[in-house]
Amino acid sequence: MATSLTSSLSSTFSSLSLRRFSLLPTHPHHPTSLSLPKPLNFPSIKIQATDIDTTFFDNVDPDEITTFDPPEKPEDFVPPPSFDEGPPETEEQIARAYEELYGPAYSGESVLGNDVYVMDSKVKKTSAFGKVKKDKVRDGFEERVVQVRRVTKVVKGGKQLHFRAVVVVGDKKGQVGVGVGKAKEVVAAVQKSATNARRNIITVPMTKYLTFPHRSDGDYGAAKVMLRPASPGTGVIAGGAVRIVLEMAGVENALGKQLGSNNALNNARATVVAVQQMRQFSEVARERGIPMEELWK
Repeated sequence: MATSLTSSLSSTFSSLSLRRFSLLPTHPHHPTSLSLPKPLNFPSIKIQATDIDTTFFDNVDPDEITTFDPPEKPEDFVPPPSFDEGPPETEEQIARAYEELYGPAYSGESVLGNDVYVMDSKVKKTSAFGKVKKDKVRDGFEERVVQVRRVTKVVKGGKQLHFRAVVVVGDKKGQVGVGVGKAKEVVAAVQKSATNARRNIITVPMTKYLTFPHRSDGDYGAAKVMLRPASPGTGVIAGGAVRIVLEMAGVENALGKQLGSNNALNNARATVVAVQQMRQFSEVARERGIPMEELWK
């Protein structure tokens, strides 16, 4: 009785489940479909090792310990010199070797054949911040900064700030020059003005007492300068840019006076103009064709 009831209930539930699942859609693309994906058939890859020759390893024992047996040296063998014994290479040989390895960029010439360092006679060095710093030129000239001013140029886009430096260079042996330069930084402006001053070197005529041979006046623009010789022990009695120019020239006894503008650059150039008008007694006597003693008669 119990078994028959159990079998009837199971058959009833099975029929209900079949009817329930029969109501589901059977479309293959529907997400509730029970169709399984077909397995992918990858092409089989066959590796043929017929081209690899492995006959060399047939007679080799991997566990055998072998030692290196170099061939005997011939009778006329001469060992090469050591790296440290040879003569040191020149800069041209090193540059040529770098050029062969890395191209013409390391030879100091640009792509157009121009010398990279033609505009820079000083050795370039890189500081800690990556900027290029230059060594001072050791040509016997000393540099003195006369003035550094901030100048502004008004353009269409606004104002451009630059620095103008006035520098006097001299060897204190009769050679002196005045230069001016502008740049966006003070150091670059001083370097430019020093280079410009070295291009305008003049010779200052002096006597054995390190003073001027005679009086002289010079003017540059609105600046006027008066120069007078002085007796030994007087020193340089002048002020402003006139004093700096005379000290860098090596004058030890002189009198100077600024009579016009107080502009430092114009006064320095007026001093140079006054010095260029001076002449030695020997030059005047040679031009006149008379001995030097006749000049004071």
